Amino acid sequence: MGDLRAPEKRFRPELEGVRTVAAFLVAVYHIWVGAVSGGVDVFFIVSGYLITTSLLSKMEKTGRIHLIDYWLGLARRLFPIAFTVLLFTAVVSILIMPQVQWKQIIGEIFASALYFENWYLANSSVDYLAQNNQASPLQHFWALSLQGQFYLTWPFVVWLAYFLAKKVLGTPVRKTMLGVLAALFTLSISYSIFKTAVNQPWAYFDTFARVWEFSLGGILALLLPYLRLNKSVSTVMGWLGLAIICFTGILLPVSTVFPGYAALLPTGGVILVIIAAENSTRYGVDRLLGSKPFLYFGGLSYGFYLWHWPLLIFSYAYFDVEKVPLAGGLAIMAAAFVLSFLSVKVLETPVRNINIKQSKRKLAVVLVSLLFPLFCVNSVWAYYVSGQDHKEYDMKKYPGAMAISDGVKPDPGKKPVPSALAVKEDLPAFYDDPECFSGIEEEKVTKCSRGETENPVHTIALVGGSHSGHWYPALEELAKKMKLEIEIYNKDACRFSSDDFDGLLNASCMDWNEKVLDMLKKDPPDLVFTTANVGAGDQVPEGYIEQWRKLEGTTEVFAVRDNPAMEGDPPTCVEQKKDIEDCSMPRDKVLSEAIPWENTQGIPDNVTFADLSQYFCDDKSCPPVVGNVLVYRDYHHISTLYSRTMAGALKQPLGKALE
Repeated sequence: MGDLRAPEKRFRPELEGVRTVAAFLVAVYHIWVGAVSGGVDVFFIVSGYLITTSLLSKMEKTGRIHLIDYWLGLARRLFPIAFTVLLFTAVVSILIMPQVQWKQIIGEIFASALYFENWYLANSSVDYLAQNNQASPLQHFWALSLQGQFYLTWPFVVWLAYFLAKKVLGTPVRKTMLGVLAALFTLSISYSIFKTAVNQPWAYFDTFARVWEFSLGGILALLLPYLRLNKSVSTVMGWLGLAIICFTGILLPVSTVFPGYAALLPTGGVILVIIAAENSTRYGVDRLLGSKPFLYFGGLSYGFYLWHWPLLIFSYAYFDVEKVPLAGGLAIMAAAFVLSFLSVKVLETPVRNINIKQSKRKLAVVLVSLLFPLFCVNSVWAYYVSGQDHKEYDMKKYPGAMAISDGVKPDPGKKPVPSALAVKEDLPAFYDDPECFSGIEEEKVTKCSRGETENPVHTIALVGGSHSGHWYPALEELAKKMKLEIEIYNKDACRFSSDDFDGLLNASCMDWNEKVLDMLKKDPPDLVFTTANVGAGDQVPEGYIEQWRKLEGTTEVFAVRDNPAMEGDPPTCVEQKKDIEDCSMPRDKVLSEAIPWENTQGIPDNVTFADLSQYFCDDKSCPPVVGNVLVYRDYHHISTLYSRTMAGALKQPLGKALE
């Protein structure tokens, strides 16, 4: 049984041209379109094509792959520019990025340097408490991390195919390799389609949901010698492929539908270009993609991709803008090109010229020396951030809500507390215990008790998601004075509701609601503390009312009006603006004029409401700072310190409800 033909060994200039187009598109879409182009998918299939071709040829020749030489060869090409960009990003981030983003950036630098940034972002994308993270200057490293994982593991895929062919099945090597790649493609794209449908933010960064793109490149490499077309068809196919690559980001909302089957569009475009180049014509697309300018830029495309994104994010932060003008975008692209050129000439080329066979130790020392300053800077930065302990503040100087409830006058001229660096991390104390809450996708139902657990006068069940949970610090303060036991039933991105809000609340949330209701009936507290509405909503949701009605005759319900949601990120705004008023929101934009429960019919008799809006808004506006304390930790969650100062405001209505 004959084997598949090996392709003719030759330099394929059109692939450099495809890389040029992909890198250019990524930058253009990021800078001006404000969207994702699908260019990284182009990189993935090209990498799959080239690495499969290279490794399989080595395996057929020698029966082995020298892993150390192979990995060192990749490292000398990838590490110099990558580590330089990371070091540059760390230093500039310290100087100009908002402190609220420092911990996020520090984590992403470590993740990027160790090539697991895609998994870091995947976990952040489904971590409700981290979902308000702003764009960091390292996010684009997810694609490099995923490629690094591919480079690391692909030799074992080739080895497996070779072993099966020679030792197990007795089949031709290339046909066996084709079977292995076809199996990987099928498994991965099936998983990708499923995961994209049920959890697209995770799937976007998931390595296993992307393996099919690399596999497809390898399949193309094996079948290419058999893909011969007439010249007219080949010419049209090549230009069509280039058009698909260029316009995928316009045709599809890449950031919200990829990878799944939608990513077949840009990868299909690459396949058309490569097949067309195999059947080159006078007017074929390969003549453009293989031209000298495209070839030259292709050699710089890796560095260009790495440099353009941090430059863009830094421009946003430095100039305090959300978009860059045409001239500014061109300046970013020009700077990325120059930095890429210098990086290649000064760093990459000298390192790549080190002979692996003769100087393994020298190459390893050089690579470590490039990594060492990065880890030193980032480690010192991380140590500084971790040392910013959550302080105890003098309530006479920083009264927060007590400036309203108790008439305590804050010291004038004080900088608001907590610092922007600390406020994001200062979550309600029960979040330190994973048994006190369940995540977005978790099926578990948790219950834990805090406060006065020995001889409580009253027991309060704090029920719901984070908008119930952020009242815990206030209840924690009251627990000491009123001898309260606080039973916590908390689930991220969930509400105490029988209605899923048109699919906004996931299936695990609805299941959680049923189980929590049963638990409350079996062991009823004196009072259930929850939210009365959602954001600026002017009515009590029917799903809330239904849950409360099911508790009639069992326990009382205390429902507090939801706090206003701001725009942007208040801690960042307060850090950057000289006038805090610039960060305030008009009251009528974030808070309904009608009191929700006075505008709703059918509310059961076991419910007491509390409207604490006066502690968030005056008659005209809703400020981000009250009594020298930051009101919010993000755009819609109360800061832990401000919640604690709300204890006095909450005491009277809560005490009345308990009576």
